[in-house]
Amino acid sequence: MNLHGKDIKIFSGNSNRALAEEIAEKIGLPVGVAIVRKFSDGECEVNIGEVVRGSDVFVLQSICTPVNDNLVELLIMIDALKRASAGRITAVIPYYGYARQDRKAKARDPISAKLVANLITVAGADRVLTMDFHTPQLQGFFDIPVDHLIGVPILAEYFKGKFEYYDDLVVVSPDVGSVDRARKFAQRLDIPLAIIDKRRPKANVSEIMNIIGDVRDKRVIIVDDLIDTGGTLVNAAKALSDIGATEVYACCSHGVLSGPAIERIKDSPLKELVTLNTIPLPKEKQIDKIKVLSVAAVFAEAIERIYGDMSISTLFTQQEELKEK
Repeated sequence: MNLHGKDIKIFSGNSNRALAEEIAEKIGLPVGVAIVRKFSDGECEVNIGEVVRGSDVFVLQSICTPVNDNLVELLIMIDALKRASAGRITAVIPYYGYARQDRKAKARDPISAKLVANLITVAGADRVLTMDFHTPQLQGFFDIPVDHLIGVPILAEYFKGKFEYYDDLVVVSPDVGSVDRARKFAQRLDIPLAIIDKRRPKANVSEIMNIIGDVRDKRVIIVDDLIDTGGTLVNAAKALSDIGATEVYACCSHGVLSGPAIERIKDSPLKELVTLNTIPLPKEKQIDKIKVLSVAAVFAEAIERIYGDMSISTLFTQQEELKEK
């Protein structure tokens, strides 16, 4: 493995090509020529259409719906590039699917997040660039370097510009597991934090939700890493409204939005849900309540830093310093 490729190339699978093109444009490169499609029996066909020998190659693919198809595309693209003698291969995974299967919650459960990490490594990736793992500890599942970007600065900056004053704003963590993320968001806006405590007394019984913190007569922003079916989010929004919150907003890095999520959000007290384009939002899910922000600039900067052997950890710090000036 070369520590640094002679030139830089960006390739994309089919999961999030629009984001790949936006990133490539910001770097000043075209997206590499590659055929990624299916044979008639459903197998994945990949053909790299340009020379990559010795190159520093970045392959962008979100492991989102259809999850298994997109994962296999990523693995086969990495294998094709490896066999074409790419100098270094970075798997750029804006959304890392299977991340929630990160432990044995009950007997005989798999740890699928670790299995996927192994598959990516064995396929031939030399490093991984991603955003907002479900739990940061997932970085330890890889035996190769992982650069872990965070979406909170992008989301917080949007809300900074949205409101004229912050006196009645409160950030809400939807559960105990999201407290650290919500606290960082609250610190960026210098506003208070509240926490929702959820319990399920027994199977098939609605959750009991307690609010730790003052949200009465406040505008609240629920902060989470991802929103899937929307059940937790909508229940939280209703509970906050019921105890006196005047307006309820929400934001997340990954808008999975599967199953009944869109209908639930439409019918909920939420005024707005802000998400990032780590997962593409199809037209049928584009409703007035959902706002999508781009992560292209952050990923483009990270890719340039990796190629130039520069630090990733200072990326957000430097951005904040520039904005303050």
